[in-house]
Amino acid sequence: MTGPTRASIEARTLRSDRWWLAPLTTFVVFTAFVIYATIRAFMGRDYYASPYLSPFYSPCLGDCVEGASDFGQPFQAFPLSAALLILIFPLGFRMTCYYYRKAYYRAFWLSPPACAVAEPHSAYSGESRLPLILQNIHRYFWYAAVLVGAVLTFDVFLAFRAMPAEYAVGDGETSGIHMGLGTLLMIINVVFIWLYTLSCHSCRHVVGGRLRHFSKHPVRYKLWTWVSRLNTSHGRWAWYSLFSVAIVDLYIFLLAAGTIQDVRFF
Repeated sequence: MTGPTRASIEARTLRSDRWWLAPLTTFVVFTAFVIYATIRAFMGRDYYASPYLSPFYSPCLGDCVEGASDFGQPFQAFPLSAALLILIFPLGFRMTCYYYRKAYYRAFWLSPPACAVAEPHSAYSGESRLPLILQNIHRYFWYAAVLVGAVLTFDVFLAFRAMPAEYAVGDGETSGIHMGLGTLLMIINVVFIWLYTLSCHSCRHVVGGRLRHFSKHPVRYKLWTWVSRLNTSHGRWAWYSLFSVAIVDLYIFLLAAGTIQDVRFF
């Protein structure tokens, strides 16, 4: 005996809980982040407050302010903001991320907006055709994200550098190792960035995929188990790192604009 593929229910859903709250929150937060990140990326200023460099502009490869470029300026002739040269890689990694796909498919495309809630689309092709077939390049963006994470880690070490002479303690002497609130925020941010990057499904495949016998590859198996544990909280690290990178950029922006002063510990 066979039956219809879907129940004949006219109502969009029989759920009585506030199922719309999660996609609405995602929509508001993502929209706010995209607006903020877009404005900051096109500003092209107030991204460096020695020794802090905004993660939106790191590495700074375009026409950068003095002290902001630690890898040279090979694209100095680029007419737009230097952030636009590198943001495509972390942005591409996040936009093609498995967790973010679920989040913005539900929040923006309503496909579907929640479990057991009918979607407004009459047809579904998945990720088998343009433009969503481009989601398959996520694994390649993961390699770029690892490089970005390494650069941001390097920035953290640079954030411990002695302050310039104008900020020095005493008669023009440098102030030794620097540790301020900006340094602490950058440390927290890079930890969340690495947790998000290493908990990625693509990372899990890189370290343990295509293996027929884990027993013959004990090192890769151990790495695979570690990544698998991180992977269970991948969505959490995605949110935490999204907030942390925006907070670090905002703090450095306020410092560079002269709105606030860095809280220095030593």
